[in-house]
Amino acid sequence: MTNGRGSALVQTHPAMEGAMKNLALSLAAALLPLSVAAADEPVREARALGVESSIVFPSDSSIRNWRADDGRGVWIQDRRGDWYYGAFAGYCRDIDFAHTIGVETRGAARLDRFSAIIVRGERCPLASFVTSAPPPSKRDKSEDIMGENPAAN
Repeated sequence: MTNGRGSALVQTHPAMEGAMKNLALSLAAALLPLSVAAADEPVREARALGVESSIVFPSDSSIRNWRADDGRGVWIQDRRGDWYYGAFAGYCRDIDFAHTIGVETRGAARLDRFSAIIVRGERCPLASFVTSAPPPSKRDKSEDIMGENPAAN
């Protein structure tokens, strides 16, 4: 028996139809607990800001992003998306223009207040390393500098 184009018609066996239904129902039943578990995932609590903290094993895989704070400090984002602020013990002159930074942990394998940020060969020791809100956006910073109405300045 052909379909007029030279190909044979394929018909499923009635027993196969029942097996396919059973397979589909079994898969749905197996995946149901996964969707319930995802719905019951606890909401992450807000973390306290300004608390001394650390990032364990700082590297390109554990540090997602960073932003300089005019030579006074640096905001660092970890792989979970949490932000930290490291205040420098002194002025770190090249950090505002740097494309990359290094982290010196002195064998402790953690970025904390005893670490230093390396910028273009210069060592910038940290005085503190605390949990933080995200850094202000560039728009927020320009409004702080220019005031609410830039045309009036």
